[in-house]
Amino acid sequence: MNRIDKKFQELKAKKTPAFIPFITAGDPDLQITKDLILEFEKRGADIIELGIPFSDPIADGPIIQASYYRALVKGAKVSHIFDMVSELRKKTEIPIVSMVSYSTIFKKGFSGFIENSVIAGLDGLTIPDLPVEENLELFEVARKHNFKVVCFVAPTTTDQRMALITQRAQGFLYYISVVGITGIRDKLPDDIIQNINKLKQMTNIPVAVGFGVSTSEHAKLIGTVADGVIVGSAIMREIENYAKEPPEKLVRCVGEFVGQLISGAKG
Repeated sequence: MNRIDKKFQELKAKKTPAFIPFITAGDPDLQITKDLILEFEKRGADIIELGIPFSDPIADGPIIQASYYRALVKGAKVSHIFDMVSELRKKTEIPIVSMVSYSTIFKKGFSGFIENSVIAGLDGLTIPDLPVEENLELFEVARKHNFKVVCFVAPTTTDQRMALITQRAQGFLYYISVVGITGIRDKLPDDIIQNINKLKQMTNIPVAVGFGVSTSEHAKLIGTVADGVIVGSAIMREIENYAKEPPEKLVRCVGEFVGQLISGAKG
């Protein structure tokens, strides 16, 4: 069984949502990325969303864009990230889903990229710049390797398209809580609970919510209705804030922040 499916089954039995922190691979460096993932798991994180840096992250706001830039400037490459995940697999079985641009996958092709991902120890991926209508081959290749393709659903997604996405999605659905790009928000949309419930009525696949989820209060609200809570920009901001501190302090302080979010989500 894929690690993602297994984790959601375990959490469903416990009646608790998954907490899914996003982290950019290679910011500030790959060793710290690895240490942070282990720290997040120790604090209670359930699944890791691992951003593979690319030069034009169209779905992301300034905080994650800046983290991608820093990682690329320092020379983070896909092969290095795969090596890091392989090293992580000696210490943890936490599910890891990569967020990656189609341009990165195109160089290897669907089969080549997924095969390398599986060998490294990744469990799934999501591609923000590849519409679900255009990636049927990707789903077929992923299914052969027991690898999950996580799909996005937005507040503006039509019912007809939502039905298509829920039919094809694997692992879990990523519900985008706000219209626009990732980033820290003071307030979540008023209709978010209604929208999540509508989506859950259409599918048995777990629904995780991200984009704009920034505080433990947000996490608590989302955790009452969704199957997973995703936080990215707020965590990457903390990493940036401690970037000039010793690695041990960065890992500890960011871990404490993530621990607070987890406490909120699992309330």
